[in-house]
Amino acid sequence: MKKLVILGAGTAGTTMLNKFHKVMDPMDWEITIVDHNETHFYQPGFLFIPFGVYKEEDVIKPKRDFFPKSVNVIMEVIDKIVPAENKVYLKDGTELVYDYLIIATGSDIAPEETEGLKGELWQKCIFDFYTIEGAMKLAEFFKTWEGGKLVINITEMPIKCPVAPLEFAFLSDWFFTEKGIRDKTEIHFVTPLSSAFTKEKCAEVMSDYLVEKNIKTTVDFSTGRVDNENKKIISWDEIEIPFDCLVTIPTNKGNECIARSGMGDELNFVPTDKYTLRSKNYENIFVIGDATDLPSSKAGSVVHFQSEVLFENLMSVIEGREMKAKFDGHANCFIESGFGKALLIDFNYETEPLKGHYPLPLIGPFSLLQETRMNHFGKLMFKWTYWNLLLKGKDIPVSNEMSMKGKIKD
Repeated sequence: MKKLVILGAGTAGTTMLNKFHKVMDPMDWEITIVDHNETHFYQPGFLFIPFGVYKEEDVIKPKRDFFPKSVNVIMEVIDKIVPAENKVYLKDGTELVYDYLIIATGSDIAPEETEGLKGELWQKCIFDFYTIEGAMKLAEFFKTWEGGKLVINITEMPIKCPVAPLEFAFLSDWFFTEKGIRDKTEIHFVTPLSSAFTKEKCAEVMSDYLVEKNIKTTVDFSTGRVDNENKKIISWDEIEIPFDCLVTIPTNKGNECIARSGMGDELNFVPTDKYTLRSKNYENIFVIGDATDLPSSKAGSVVHFQSEVLFENLMSVIEGREMKAKFDGHANCFIESGFGKALLIDFNYETEPLKGHYPLPLIGPFSLLQETRMNHFGKLMFKWTYWNLLLKGKDIPVSNEMSMKGKIKD
């Protein structure tokens, strides 16, 4: 019997599990999925928790709700992968042999990488919203906060969902306006990028919104340390920015098992062919989602597009055919702008976000790079799509390849 092992049961791993379970004969294949946490988190929902839009129960479900009953589920910490042996070693001593391996171990925040970030002010007036714990603590803090200097700081790139820090800034403007303390709250967006976003055309639009909403922006800020005593973030070139509340997007790193396996870069992301999603170093290993080192967004919509390509290519390898499916870097992201509105961007490796309309059967079209209420509803509707279609490996009527249909070329 041949063995397919999937490491990680987050968005990417669960999606791939369900796709392969539908086509692999259980008489010929044993499918195993490994994770260490029984709870599945809808991470895009963390953004809304500090502002009271979602509660904890809105973003969590048991992982086993999404696993087919016939697959082998192991809840244990992954120690390391040894590709030369085609084996995965778990912390409890279990050894798993594989014929094919899918790495979907994701990424996590690493605040300890920045001096002083996890100091005495951590989760007192320094918070993250990329974890459920951080988002919940920040929600409690905002309930009684009376205003002051709110600094939103991206420590370094790459990060999960690159638009989320901008969304947090825009939602903060809305939230504190609604609370009647916007005039007492200075919002400061601080980024290591040379502009508001990674894509130039989108960055221009986002910069205009930041100005319009009276959100101060500092670019090219490379965070070196946090001064807890004086409440300041300090760059490597000694620029100081004071805060009363710091919302940090810490360094994002791949899983430590990748480091222990000697398979990753300096941030534990796995070198991956950006078109085929096969490991650059091992022919029977494929990588998906946040675990990759691809120059594409680390976001749920991207997992959907990648999953179609990985499925086709791994099936081709198994059946002795040439891999023909290619991931073009396709990403689309709703960007919450506050006051019940949002923008939508759609892009890939080669094409910048453009204005126009994004066609979507039955629901769309959605406006691109324009603020609309429909885009806001699209953002909220993604949660239903996530739980009911994406994780279950079902068809979603959106092509994995970016289309120019509806877009306006400059």
